[in-house]
Amino acid sequence: MPDLKTITGNFANVIHGLNANHLTDQVIQRSKRMILDTLGVGLLGTNTEVCHKVTQYSKIYSSDISSTIWGHLDFRLPPLYAAFVNGVAVHSMDFDDTWHPATHPSGAVLPAVIALSEAFPQKKKISGLDLLLAFNVGIEVQGRLLCFSSEARNIPKRFHPPTVVGTMGSAAACAKLLALDQLQCKNTLAIAASYAGAPLANAATQTKPLHIGNAAKHGLEAACLASQGLQGNKQILDMESGIGAFYTDYNPQTLPTLQSYPWLLDQQDVAIKRFPAHLGTHWVADAASSVRRKLVESNNLLPLDKIEKIILRVPEVKYVNRASPTSEHEARHSFQFVACSALLDGSMSVQSFTSENIHRPALRELLCKTQLEHPPDNTPSFESLYCEVNIMLQDGNVISDRCDTFYGHWRKPLKKEDLEKKFQSNVSSILPAEATEGIIETVYNLEKVEDCSVLSTFLSGQSAGALLEKLRFL
Repeated sequence: MPDLKTITGNFANVIHGLNANHLTDQVIQRSKRMILDTLGVGLLGTNTEVCHKVTQYSKIYSSDISSTIWGHLDFRLPPLYAAFVNGVAVHSMDFDDTWHPATHPSGAVLPAVIALSEAFPQKKKISGLDLLLAFNVGIEVQGRLLCFSSEARNIPKRFHPPTVVGTMGSAAACAKLLALDQLQCKNTLAIAASYAGAPLANAATQTKPLHIGNAAKHGLEAACLASQGLQGNKQILDMESGIGAFYTDYNPQTLPTLQSYPWLLDQQDVAIKRFPAHLGTHWVADAASSVRRKLVESNNLLPLDKIEKIILRVPEVKYVNRASPTSEHEARHSFQFVACSALLDGSMSVQSFTSENIHRPALRELLCKTQLEHPPDNTPSFESLYCEVNIMLQDGNVISDRCDTFYGHWRKPLKKEDLEKKFQSNVSSILPAEATEGIIETVYNLEKVEDCSVLSTFLSGQSAGALLEKLRFL
């Protein structure tokens, strides 16, 4: 009999009971956008220094079972370490999607379920619909756990959320893909909780991307251990000393019944970033770009000598307040850097965070003139924050603009063509064009794909020619 008396038992019942018929058209469409974007930023992230380091480290592991390392044709790893390396790649540039309450939902789940899908015996094919369902179970569990804390509605101060709810979401998704029973689902959540949690102090360092990689790896490991009968606390979601340990105001609730289940992703989309930096900086970039358009002269150059002071009115978020960043990771977590870069260039891009751009004299000159103010009404929440950029000129004039919702936020989602442009731009230097198009086509038709291993084949860089017979939806 299902245990419906505890929150943990209730979650296990929902994880076990949800099936493909519960998925709505909107959830399928939104999650496919998330999957495509996550694959793109993950493939781009394979070029980063931090990804190279964890790839080299992971080569010490070997196994008869192996999964694809995205962007590598001739190098595979055991599923746990494939999930780890690909998860690190997804977050290596802080380019992955963001939700509210605050977390990066996709990066903790997608690398785990893709790696796990490759570990099944050949006779047990995992369909695209199986993958979609498991992915959405992992997203849903994260969102529900975040709703159990009102402090989670603000940008965090103590724990990086993907290390807490991301680990639990990865575990739930893998439990679903493994078709674990309700007792095993409870144990999966209990085991995952003991892997959860990392301090926010490592934001803006090379260690932060490990948070996503570890969430993917640890969730997968928790589900595998539970499938072997390993046991944990059956009330891990009910107790203050369980998941409640991460939130001072933890207040868990039971999930809705399985009849016409209301997915959180149906109710609120995610934010998809146009440039690789902390989400809070995207308001700053849009406001600064607008101010620049009012300032530039016919030669399209910013009149640096006329600027006396720059005031940014932003929420108080200490780890995104970096007056003089010196590394790409610090620059990605700096209101000041993004504002000054957008003022100089008119927009932000992947190239904005190269060492050459971070250290250019004109940028340093602007940074010295920049101050932050924290208006009391500007709460540190991705749902309600705003940014105001004010430029004080030598002649006494003030040029201002404000951004309440940037393009890419869930209130103003990226158009399909812009999402595809981002994906293609991210992967153009990693994969051949045929593999790139194969991923787009596969993701857009995922619910019709009979064997989702085709996705991993494309992710490794294999071209489409040899795979046409696998693409039953074409």
